[in-house]
Amino acid sequence: MSRRPRWTAGNAVRLLENGEAFFPAVFEAIRDARHEVLLETFILFEDKVGLALHAALLEAAARGVQIDVMVDGFGSPDLSSEFTGSLLAAGVRLRSFDPSWRLFGRRFNVLRRMHRKIVVVDGETAFVGGINYSADHLADYGPEAKQDYSVMLRGPVVQTIREFALAAIRGGARGEPPLPRPVFATPAAEGPVQAMLVTRDNIEHRSDIERQYRAALRSARHSVIIANAYFFPGWRFLKELRRAARRGVDVRLVLQGTPDMPIVKTAAGLLYDHLLRGGVKIHEYCDRPMHGKVAVIDDDWATVGSSNLDPLSLSLNLEANVILRDRGFVAELRARLQHLIRHSCQEVQPEPAPRWQLWMRMRSYFVLRFAQRFPLWARVLPTHAPRLELVEPPPTPAPAPPAAAEADGGGNAQRVSAG
Repeated sequence: MSRRPRWTAGNAVRLLENGEAFFPAVFEAIRDARHEVLLETFILFEDKVGLALHAALLEAAARGVQIDVMVDGFGSPDLSSEFTGSLLAAGVRLRSFDPSWRLFGRRFNVLRRMHRKIVVVDGETAFVGGINYSADHLADYGPEAKQDYSVMLRGPVVQTIREFALAAIRGGARGEPPLPRPVFATPAAEGPVQAMLVTRDNIEHRSDIERQYRAALRSARHSVIIANAYFFPGWRFLKELRRAARRGVDVRLVLQGTPDMPIVKTAAGLLYDHLLRGGVKIHEYCDRPMHGKVAVIDDDWATVGSSNLDPLSLSLNLEANVILRDRGFVAELRARLQHLIRHSCQEVQPEPAPRWQLWMRMRSYFVLRFAQRFPLWARVLPTHAPRLELVEPPPTPAPAPPAAAEADGGGNAQRVSAG
């Protein structure tokens, strides 16, 4: 969809922290839907969360609500025929983005995934964030439960989000029969929040999300808090962080201390020395894996979305963030992040000059050159026109042949197993 990000005034926003807040809000909105539900997600698992979403979608479909669901073929590869078949039988249009293929049981199409998490209901309510539909976003999952964020939006920006979601469906679903869509008026103003949907793709919006971050960092006056799961941004992003810190801005990063994948902490750790020497403060969140992708800058800028600050999100995946200008919302999100910093994080301290200082400097040089060049290298990595496939109903099983029978000694029929 060719469009420039634009600010939309008159919105209301609600911060949803973790699955405990997010899932009930989404499921309630779907159960209250009257006309249309659009849902995109990277991961949909058949656990208690996925089954609860499944039930809410079936209830809405039974009322005649038009439902479109898009999942990523790499992130959601193992949905059973019973799970998908019941949705399809109810009239839900289920699409798989670039369906995964396997070789010796392994999936290899890891690049350029549909990583967005968006829901739009009746053109009135939208959700944007980083939370997937899986039980590991709930605290009762245990030590591996993820810390994450989403927002619920009402107001005129919902029309922009709906238009984007519909364009994403139409853009890849070639060969599908046209489907009449409900027509909704632009939602009335609901609150004081200015909101902007910013997306990333591999065609016309390759760096929109990163550009918005960098512009906000350049204008920062007194404080920056960035909480991000996978942190290895490009050279220009790192430069803006250090510039802000050197002009007196309190710049803090909240990164993974107990990562879901060890390489995440290793990669981010390669940047620590460079950032700490530039005055950036780094806090490792240690309660459980940090999965958030949020930031607050000064008193009136915040972002919540699906985009990490790593090469996959910034240079390859399809992502969606909302940027919000509202002092009340920014204050609430900042307070939540400061609570994490005070109670659940360990601050990374600068190390004394290493014995092998020349080696450290050489390592830093090559790491930073990689960060500088990766956006250009990403363009030559394997690429293709992604497929958006409408999931078909599972084949109807052929009728079983008549069971052979033989009389037992008492004259009763005894069924013979077919093997």
